[in-house]
Amino acid sequence: MLKRLAMEPPFRVLARALLGLLPVSARTRAVWELSTRPWYMLGVYEAARQARIEGVDAICVIEFGVAGGEGLLALEDAAEAVEKDSGVRIQVIGFDCGASGLPEFCGDHRDHPDFWKPGDFRMDADALRRRLGSRTQLIIGNVGETLPEFVERQMEFPVGFASYDLDLYSSTAQALLLLEHPARKMLKNVPLYFDDIDFLVNHRYAGELLAIDEFNERNPSVKIDRWYGVKYGRPFPERHFLDKMFVAHDLAAITESALKRDNVDLPIR
Repeated sequence: MLKRLAMEPPFRVLARALLGLLPVSARTRAVWELSTRPWYMLGVYEAARQARIEGVDAICVIEFGVAGGEGLLALEDAAEAVEKDSGVRIQVIGFDCGASGLPEFCGDHRDHPDFWKPGDFRMDADALRRRLGSRTQLIIGNVGETLPEFVERQMEFPVGFASYDLDLYSSTAQALLLLEHPARKMLKNVPLYFDDIDFLVNHRYAGELLAIDEFNERNPSVKIDRWYGVKYGRPFPERHFLDKMFVAHDLAAITESALKRDNVDLPIR
């Protein structure tokens, strides 16, 4: 009763302020948005929860589009808090073009040339690396080249959460290879965050939304959909970032694990 009362509009701001003064759990931080980027805390917390359900003891969480690095530092903070509470080891990975900023566009409306321009969001990689902890790896270069190398040769743990803030359709489409590469490692249900889908210029025929639609069209085994029910039970369900939360569902893995659980013979592939 007290918990429900605290979430009511007249009291929720005060309750949040009070909780912010206390050493609360990662779950409480995720629910009450007690972090600089609450979508990261939410995604990482749910990723660890899913890992526990699947019996996975280590995951990686990824930010595509690091720019100045404040987001990657927030992801690192979320990983540390969630790992401490859950016991699931969490590696943090950041992908970015580095000092060159946004790469060249694909050449038409799909990369929103009405909104972005090549060279935006340049990074000082050396300065950022000095601020990062040992759990975090920063990968610099065009994601179309660096991601396949990572998935094929460097990826130790299944991805549990990924944030897509690459701005462009072309870069986002390349980064979604994480979820469709034959060598991919992923939980059965992976929370995702797509940053650039709510500006006036955004529509389903360009940008991240187009990249998602095309991914779903070409992939029968993994599908990306909105995170239905993510607003339920939250004190601030009107927060706009909740509309940017999606989930990648590994349909093939879900089916296979269900068949094994029920001792059903798997079809020959």
